[in-house]
Amino acid sequence: MFTRISRSGGRAYLQLVESYRNEEGQPRQRVIANFGRLDKLSSKDLDPLIDGLQRALGRFTSTPRVAFETARAFGDLFALHGLWQELGLDRALRRALRSTRRRFDAPALVRAMVFNRLCEPTSKLGVLRWLETVSLPDAPETVTHDQLLRAMDALMEHIDAVEAVVAEQLRPLLDQSLSVVFYDLTTVRIQGDGTVADDVRAFGLNKDTGGIARQFVLGVIQTAEGLPIAHEVHAGNVGEVSTLLPAIEKAIARYRIERVVLVADRGLLSLDNLDAVEALRTATGQAVEYILAVPARRYADFGELATNMPLDAGVGESTWQGRRLVVAHDSGRAAEQSARRRALIASIEAEGERMARRLDEADAGQPLRGRKSTDRRAYLRFCEAVSEAGLSRILKADLAAERFSFHRDEAALANAERLDGKLLLVTNTALAADEVIARYKALADIERGFRVLKSDIEIAPVHHRLPERIRAHALICFLALVIHRIMRQKLKAAGHPLSPRRSLALLRQIQQHRIQIDGKSVTGIGRLQPQQIELFEALKLPLPVADNAV
Repeated sequence: MFTRISRSGGRAYLQLVESYRNEEGQPRQRVIANFGRLDKLSSKDLDPLIDGLQRALGRFTSTPRVAFETARAFGDLFALHGLWQELGLDRALRRALRSTRRRFDAPALVRAMVFNRLCEPTSKLGVLRWLETVSLPDAPETVTHDQLLRAMDALMEHIDAVEAVVAEQLRPLLDQSLSVVFYDLTTVRIQGDGTVADDVRAFGLNKDTGGIARQFVLGVIQTAEGLPIAHEVHAGNVGEVSTLLPAIEKAIARYRIERVVLVADRGLLSLDNLDAVEALRTATGQAVEYILAVPARRYADFGELATNMPLDAGVGESTWQGRRLVVAHDSGRAAEQSARRRALIASIEAEGERMARRLDEADAGQPLRGRKSTDRRAYLRFCEAVSEAGLSRILKADLAAERFSFHRDEAALANAERLDGKLLLVTNTALAADEVIARYKALADIERGFRVLKSDIEIAPVHHRLPERIRAHALICFLALVIHRIMRQKLKAAGHPLSPRRSLALLRQIQQHRIQIDGKSVTGIGRLQPQQIELFEALKLPLPVADNAV
């Protein structure tokens, strides 16, 4: 059907016309309705007819009353929710945290706090403000600060069950025949004064600043594929070596893998620790294997062994303390280290000679500007500079001399330069030497995970005071890191160039809009851009839709 304007007697008429075929199949038209003279018709006459037709078709009237209510970030949370569900974490946490006493949805609040670390990390009070600006799938209608804290408490009340169900969801992602496990520690700054019982806030050497800070220590175990599988919170002044064994024992018990090859950084090597690691057994009774780096401070103990070792393509091996020693040599790095050390030595020697001349001038009675120097003060300044530079084996003050003097130990310098560019690894594996080195160098990936924790997820600074709240915060950040790594693996596998952080920023531009049309509330989402569609395809997730989009 269609409208037609016909003319008769010099006047125009508005008609509703229908096309049809007669009995012979010939096309014909017939008038269904006459609306009258066109010059006599007004919007007052036609609007009710138009509105009636729109309503009959389920459409809004021609002049709707539109009121815009909200526009909230949606796309990034939709993607994270999809990954969360895909990993089975929602179902798992609900099983671990089930309780008939709580009157709030603890698993949903944990999920909200995890997503906040990935999207817009903030304090727990900030989470409340953030929730007002986003559209989180399956989110509680109302959330209070007290409920967030109580959800964290619930995590710790059921920590064994929570860790068990998380491990259950991650276990299918692991290589069960060979699991190369990387272990490392980082320090996390923390705010607040005073002390509490079993306080994990302690002053220790901070890895970010190199100074002393109030902190806790976070240990993370991850697979060779970059997936975090376990974490542990320690007091801020804990020794690195003491953290290793409990972490490995827990990982072995939790994942029940047949073979474990532990890869750890330089601070974790000690003979006592190696004995204890070698005594560990998996659930099947198999020994734990390890690849541990020798700390630089102990390189001198390997001087002749490491320097006289024959190298094949920069790789060699020998035996140390009854254990296998693998050495890698990088000539380019060796040249850089040697040049940097010699420049530092020259700088300290120049300063030492300046102090010696000043003392000589004072002894000769020459007038000096500034504070009067003494041999004792010169010795103290020189030894402090040498110690800070780590050159105590090479630059030595002549403390037995009557006047300030020093000398360079050329043999010690030569020995240090013979060790430049060398990486020393102790291992009990049967892997080829180059494979041992490759496994260790992959440890850098867990360090990137720590950078993600401190940059993208912003684990620090921590404002909680109670130890269990601090542990809950660390667990929330750990879960965020798991989702981040899963996302990273998917993007990498699809050949997508964006990082998880940039991907979430792009998806955050997809907003969910709520509007009122003639008093009826409806929701819809903005039109997806091609780059956003590509991201969902790379993540193998469905495209987002609003709950009652029109």
